[in-house]
Amino acid sequence: MTPGARRRSRKTGPDVDDAWLAGVAQDVSAAAGDVPVDLLGDFLPLLADAAVNGRRPRRSELEAVEALGRRAAELGVSAGSAVQLYLSASWRLWRELPVVVRSTDSEVVRAAAEAVMHVVADAVAILAEGYNSARRQMVRREETLRRELVDDLLRGDADVGGVVERAEPFGLDLARPHQVGLAAPRRRLPDVDAATSSLERIVLDRLGDRDVLVATKDGLVVVLAPGESEAPGRMDLGSLMRAELDRLPRGRPWQVAVGRAYPGSYGIARSYEEAREALAMASRLHLDTPVIRAEQLLVYRVLVRDQPAIVDLVNAVLGPLRTARGGAEPLLATLETYFATGDVATETARQLHLSVRAVTYRLGRIKTLTGYDPTDPGHRFTLHTSVLGARLLGWPGDGTTDGA
Repeated sequence: MTPGARRRSRKTGPDVDDAWLAGVAQDVSAAAGDVPVDLLGDFLPLLADAAVNGRRPRRSELEAVEALGRRAAELGVSAGSAVQLYLSASWRLWRELPVVVRSTDSEVVRAAAEAVMHVVADAVAILAEGYNSARRQMVRREETLRRELVDDLLRGDADVGGVVERAEPFGLDLARPHQVGLAAPRRRLPDVDAATSSLERIVLDRLGDRDVLVATKDGLVVVLAPGESEAPGRMDLGSLMRAELDRLPRGRPWQVAVGRAYPGSYGIARSYEEAREALAMASRLHLDTPVIRAEQLLVYRVLVRDQPAIVDLVNAVLGPLRTARGGAEPLLATLETYFATGDVATETARQLHLSVRAVTYRLGRIKTLTGYDPTDPGHRFTLHTSVLGARLLGWPGDGTTDGA
């Protein structure tokens, strides 16, 4: 017997009483499977009252059905199963309803059917409304919890036990190695959230729904995934992210950076910092590489670790270029492109939109001003290191090395 049937002591009409409704409820319960029959509440008495007396549900009664819809969502019952429970209950009650079974008056049956259908329509509509309202609240609550969890993981929250407990419902085993991938649009895009949704679908499909989180932070798309050693033979995270983002309308170009995999909650924060630093260095070095792995930029981290030394090197080697006509930047750009093309003057000229003669002239000026010959293998390392250091320091544009 449903709670609603137990609460009602009055008869709704001849032969329609609590005992009969309890029997119908038992039939519904047997057919409901895993769906709690208590979700019907007072629905069966409402149907019987409508069939016998033609009464429409009161507002308070419909509000009770709405609350049951919210309850169904909270219990994890699917919307289809909840609606099917109500339709099945309606069918079973109508099939056994005495006023219908025993009546020979078609007008009575028609009126009862019309009244019952009104109640079913009203109840199912308000049930679905309550269900959807609860689901929206649950989704918003889950999004908030996910966002807070991602922020704490990337920050390296000190409450490790709390983070581990909060990560479990999202399928994260923080004892396993994880890596973080960051995707940055090269220009402002209209909807980063759309990129996140699209990327989340493909990442979950390729990597599974455990140990994976996709979110946004500071205008970047963030993907937390198992370390590559956990899934040998799969497409690496950076290539997977780049391939999917490039499929988006107006999605190009993106640049993706991936940190190395580390175990534990602090390992996630470490991988995130590596990926973020890789993006920052790529920007300062004007790298257009679509996918950057943190280990590929370790040499640059070594350069910036001892900043006083690299400042001294840049000033000592490249400082004289400031005296050149037009300043140091054109000569610095020539050196940068020359080294990037493997010391090929013709390719350097093509990329800089200069003649080969102009490139050769600039290389000669650099030798005269600095005393280092870019075409001499013995001088190349010193010049190349100085150029990299200059780009990392923003030299000569912002004067960070002046007076160092």
